[in-house]
Amino acid sequence: MSTPGASDKNPAAGGEVKAPADAWPDAWADESAPQDPPVRVWTREEVQHLRAVQPPLSPWRVLMVQAVAGLLVALLCGLLTGRTGAAWSALYGAAAVVLPGLLLARGMTPSPGVRPAAIVLRFMLWELVKIVVAVAMLVMAPRFVPGLNWLALLAGLVVSAKASWLVLLWRGRSARTN
Repeated sequence: MSTPGASDKNPAAGGEVKAPADAWPDAWADESAPQDPPVRVWTREEVQHLRAVQPPLSPWRVLMVQAVAGLLVALLCGLLTGRTGAAWSALYGAAAVVLPGLLLARGMTPSPGVRPAAIVLRFMLWELVKIVVAVAMLVMAPRFVPGLNWLALLAGLVVSAKASWLVLLWRGRSARTN
């Protein structure tokens, strides 16, 4: 049996429930703090200008810089220690960064007509592959690198992994000078 006005308050009956504005005060809100300005939608010309000024960063360039950094560390380790085992260890450490990165970059190469959800799933899958391959390479290092030097391997791995920051700094510096 329905009472008069019950459909106003019962969402199942097609009405909607409205709480008073002060029923749930926001305890985290700071009224004295300045409010963020509304987000402005960019025009097509503004987006095209931004893309012209800051073109997208190629993952292949990042991988190239990582590989060169790994080669330099391997050369430096070989020269400083005089042992080829240290040079091979540093080179293998760099390869444990670059080769899985190549797999990820190849797996994430854009395909036309792919839905955004599939792109996210593809990224997660290839990132998992990258991690598994990198860990497997590190586990197999004693078997593949004669005279393994773990410190040199770690140096090659860290320098190669952090070399991606050089690409970002280089890109940022060239964008400021233009």
